[in-house]
Amino acid sequence: MKKTFILDTNVLLNDPNSLYTFEENDVIIPIYVLEEVDTFKKDMSELGKNARAISRILDGLRAHGRLVDGVSVNDEGGTLRVAFATKELPKEFALLGNTADSRILAVANQMQKESPDTPCIFVTKDINLRVRGAALGLQVMDYMADKVHMDDLYSGRFERTVDDELMQQLFANGEAQVPVESDQDEKMPPNSFAVLHGATGGGSAIVRIQSDGTTARVLKGNGPSVWGIRPRNKEQHFAFELLLDDNVRLVTLVGQAGTGKTLLALAAGLQKAAEEQVYQRLLVSRPVFPLGKDIGFLPGDVNEKLRPWMQPVHDNLELLLGISSREKRTGRSSDELFDMDMVHIEPLTYIRGRSIPSQFILVDEAQNLTPHEVKTIITRAGDDTKIVLTGDPYQIDNPYVDATNNGLVHVVKRFKGEAIAGHITLVKGERSDLAERAAELL
Repeated sequence: MKKTFILDTNVLLNDPNSLYTFEENDVIIPIYVLEEVDTFKKDMSELGKNARAISRILDGLRAHGRLVDGVSVNDEGGTLRVAFATKELPKEFALLGNTADSRILAVANQMQKESPDTPCIFVTKDINLRVRGAALGLQVMDYMADKVHMDDLYSGRFERTVDDELMQQLFANGEAQVPVESDQDEKMPPNSFAVLHGATGGGSAIVRIQSDGTTARVLKGNGPSVWGIRPRNKEQHFAFELLLDDNVRLVTLVGQAGTGKTLLALAAGLQKAAEEQVYQRLLVSRPVFPLGKDIGFLPGDVNEKLRPWMQPVHDNLELLLGISSREKRTGRSSDELFDMDMVHIEPLTYIRGRSIPSQFILVDEAQNLTPHEVKTIITRAGDDTKIVLTGDPYQIDNPYVDATNNGLVHVVKRFKGEAIAGHITLVKGERSDLAERAAELL
């Protein structure tokens, strides 16, 4: 049955193309939503960019007919219409105040009453507004097109039971053809990892699915030592496999605090840039979002302003350099890597429009980026550049994204199965027993 969807302001500001995602159904935009969008159009942030995109889209649709009457938005029969409340607010809406939210709810209520036989659904990313709408008898829902449920997020590793013949091939040759997936088993994508068990107790093997997606290669030993860092668990071993493979141009590492995401990525970046000189330098960046109240403007040049945000990176670099407390007192620090131009800090604010070739780029805390911001970063990659995104989707400081729609999980979902990309979810905390218990309990 054809449905009518009434969109809130935050849906459009989150995804201007949401107008086209409702297939054969009708989309209603309350006129008051456009008023709210207009207040953002001069903003230089992501919201301002999206507000301007919405205005351009609607102006383009206006060429096909009167928006108040409805215009076609796709070949499936979907339409878009701009509507406003033609009557005074009902008493229950008036009690909420003559706010934009109340007027938007009133439009949704009017659409529902005008078409009682057609399901009318109010779509908003505002939790409180969904609760208010439901309390007033409206059908409400979140905008789900950009969401990735964390339970369904690709982890990069599998566990399989295979026949003994395949296990014998693995032990004899170090590799074998990947078994064809069954109806019960999901296909293992390129650059994923698996623990394979023999069907009749014929041993176990840890393998990597090669970039061709058809060959499983046995991983032997406990992994490499990179700048004095050795993997402490299987997932860290898998991470180094991806980080040190020059053919894997995009790596995503997801995990809670203390699992070693940043340390592993920095060690691999230094190995590739400083030791093997595969890349010109290690370029590090992270979004600037304060935890708690902001302390105001910071003095100095770009590097001095970024120093507080980049301190976790400096801490990890000093660990990799093996700088002792006594050496710190004598003036040694991670700054020597920056002085030798082995490591460079890059503010994400100025990355648009650049082309960055032959560099190992680490974007830490990528869960605070929107999908569009991540796209902007990845599309800056020039020839022979590798990009690593790390983050914890459950530690988000950006008020405009959450665990299900941030840029990091968006990339994990979109690049699953790509031969040039790899992902692994780190699960075991290695910072300290206290840090791991805190991550689990708090």
